[in-house]
Amino acid sequence: MTLAASTTLANRVLPGWAYPACGLVAALVLVALGRAAGCSWTDLGLSRLRRPALAGLAGAASVAVVFGIALAVPSLRTVYQDGRVGDPDFAQLLWLTCGRILFGTVLIEEVAFRSVLPGLFGADDRWRWPPILCSAALFGLWHALPALAIGRNAAVHAVFGSTPVVVLQVLAMAAAGVAGIFLHWWRHLGRGVLASVIVHFTTNAGGLTLAVLVR
Repeated sequence: MTLAASTTLANRVLPGWAYPACGLVAALVLVALGRAAGCSWTDLGLSRLRRPALAGLAGAASVAVVFGIALAVPSLRTVYQDGRVGDPDFAQLLWLTCGRILFGTVLIEEVAFRSVLPGLFGADDRWRWPPILCSAALFGLWHALPALAIGRNAAVHAVFGSTPVVVLQVLAMAAAGVAGIFLHWWRHLGRGVLASVIVHFTTNAGGLTLAVLVR
């Protein structure tokens, strides 16, 4: 209910400038609900900072290498040619990455799908598939609406141009679910959700920045 209310308010009711604030408030509410339900700070992946930060930075470096390769190889640049990007200037790009993406997207998604929900499903420092898969499946469903616009990506359009929108939507949601498992792996490696926050932010913000560079 908290997630449904948050995404409805952020995307249908509140003005654009309130999007990050809505994400931050929703993340805090989710943590409070998780604690009220009996989850410890360790269950939520919020009991450590140093190890998660180091793991997250290692993941961010790996993502940066992939982006560097994509930028250097012309044939790979179409992956980042996306009609949804527009033509932001530096100030707008800073707002989109450090405002909307960090607080409106990454924070709430990581708290929800790599912290609170896994904790409620029984996750701990061990790698346990049931809570991880349940959280990843919900992460895929969370992307149902954004997945409708996936066809505006140049590479996706080139490969799946004649594919029905609903099929693309399902494929994009499945890809998001797989990404959820990948992000949980970083959370597991770092023994804290800060690791997946850093990797998620680097992926989204770096992807947007790269898309702006190659537009």
